[in-house]
Amino acid sequence: DAMFSYIMLGTNDPQASYKFYAPLMRVLGHPLDGRSEKGAAWGTFKDNHTTGLCVGMPFDNLPATRGNGVMVALNAVSVEMIQELYRLAIENGGEDEGPPAFRPHYGADFYSAYVRDPDKNKIAFVFYDPAKKAMV
Repeated sequence: DAMFSYIMLGTNDPQASYKFYAPLMRVLGHPLDGRSEKGAAWGTFKDNHTTGLCVGMPFDNLPATRGNGVMVALNAVSVEMIQELYRLAIENGGEDEGPPAFRPHYGADFYSAYVRDPDKNKIAFVFYDPAKKAMV
């Protein structure tokens, strides 16, 4: 039996959540693993080397709420990919929490962008740029 790990984010509107996450997961290369009227899951749950992302309505049937201080950081492979992810996030119902930029207080090579999804979950897109590190 394969083991897997995943991140679960709550949503009150699975359709809006899907519209927000589907283009981001496509850019990041995470395939859709399943979708229902209550949520969706991306990733390859066939091995224990990757972490999937799931969004869905809470099982306790109470409203989904954001966690103060909770953030999910997703790895990107370039500065350009982060710029594209940020643009898609904003176009698909996300809110700005910090536009794409180098953030030297986290390291000279740290490039990131921050958004809130339609349910106000905080998402970061991060990349450590080796070219920038070489210049320091």
